[in-house]
Amino acid sequence: MPQRLPATPLPLFNSANTRALEQAALAWHPQPSLMQRAGRACAQLAQALAPHAQHMWVLCGPGNNGGDGLAAAAILAAQGRKVTLTWLGQRERCSSDTLVALQQAQNQAIHWSDTPPPLQPHDLIVDALLGLGLHSQAAANPRIAALLQHSYASPATVLAVDLPSGLQADTGLWQAGYAPQTPHHSPSHQQRHTLSLLTLKPGLFTADGRDAAGQIWFDDLGLGQLPIAPPRPAPTAWLHHPAAPITAGLAARRHASHKGSFGDVLVIGGQGLQAGAAMQGAAILAASAALHHGAGRVFLHLLDHGQLQQLPQTPEIMLRNQVTALAQLPSSTVVCGCGGGSSVAALLPKVLEHSARLLLDADALNAIAADAMLRQRLKNRGAAGLPTVLTPHPLEAARLLNSSVSAVQADRLAAAHTLANTLDCTVLLKGSGSIIASPGEVPHINPTGNALLATGGTGDVLAGMVAAHWASMQNNVNSNAHHAACAGAYAHGAIADGWPAQRPLTAQALARTLARAC
Repeated sequence: MPQRLPATPLPLFNSANTRALEQAALAWHPQPSLMQRAGRACAQLAQALAPHAQHMWVLCGPGNNGGDGLAAAAILAAQGRKVTLTWLGQRERCSSDTLVALQQAQNQAIHWSDTPPPLQPHDLIVDALLGLGLHSQAAANPRIAALLQHSYASPATVLAVDLPSGLQADTGLWQAGYAPQTPHHSPSHQQRHTLSLLTLKPGLFTADGRDAAGQIWFDDLGLGQLPIAPPRPAPTAWLHHPAAPITAGLAARRHASHKGSFGDVLVIGGQGLQAGAAMQGAAILAASAALHHGAGRVFLHLLDHGQLQQLPQTPEIMLRNQVTALAQLPSSTVVCGCGGGSSVAALLPKVLEHSARLLLDADALNAIAADAMLRQRLKNRGAAGLPTVLTPHPLEAARLLNSSVSAVQADRLAAAHTLANTLDCTVLLKGSGSIIASPGEVPHINPTGNALLATGGTGDVLAGMVAAHWASMQNNVNSNAHHAACAGAYAHGAIADGWPAQRPLTAQALARTLARAC
């Protein structure tokens, strides 16, 4: 029976590795066939999602994904459901398993139609048009594209088989011609579900994937029980989930602790008034987030001789001048760049050379992208065993890669992986399905967060949260920069997921709110 995704780390497999696992499974000739298992899983989930549906429209493409849909349609009709079936295949081009499913469907009282039936909100559409059979280099099939647009416009619940048709399994991008015609399409008028089969694909969890897929379900079709000989394909990425409740860093601390037990965070940023704009708020948000998410002590150095004597709303944050700030680099987890403007570049050589643990964000990343000497100093940190976390959004990542935003977004996993290896750093590439990549590590995709985070200052809060996790775990031998970035990103998104949808989530509120244990 298909299941919701469990609260554990889950392996994700790209299309090539999924096909390798599929071939290995087929070599054992499991009975019933994988297609019959997929059809049964789809039919079970369809009935659970739409128990009161009067009508089910099953869209079947010409390949094996369409065969899964044919098998599901046959089961649904046999169980008394009213089914309209649209099939785009040709008998002479079908696989043997698809021919079996086709015959089963033809033996049932199914209405075969090339045109969409009238559907109500309680009805169901099964999308089995493309799945993993999408050819990324091929032009869009006009007939498939038209059927997809009908499904987007329908009020009925949509269940995609394996992948939403037109979504690339490896990147989470829509294939040209298949995306919803409204660029910022929101499926709020309909319930969307995806039943991923055999493996979970990374494209479901990043870029356009989360909007396209809706609620994701999974059925491995018995793969876990098959005696597939090693070597099995390695995961492309992991869908992150913390090994312990995310509040454990605060809630499960030894009684015999003190503020020094959980590390110091030093925030350097917040350029003062220049060219008519002051950016101190970004650094204050990062420091506030570090304070509220587990750091033992938090220090703040505002650039350009910031005039603040104290922070009335957070007097626990201790202000430092440049001399004292630089002296604390070797003993602190340093966040540098939030609101740093052009002033941060002058301090970066010392920050890069002396910081024990360093997180670079915003203007620090822009300065490094523009200066070959700073870039080399950053790479030298890795060679010297000094860990660094970068937290770029796609534009900042594009600058560091001397590329474009569209190229970064075209393959977010590859972009993060390339940047991590090039600069010998941990990279947290922000966005829908943030990617955490480090040299020698399988990348992680963060599953938490939503559009409530699309507001100014939330990235600064993320920097402070990652630093707090990193600082508070500094005495844990199992902790490193990669783990800290995963933990901070997960907690950051979890706050948004638990936030009331009707209330705006400001960066200040985000900085001060703890994620619920999960």
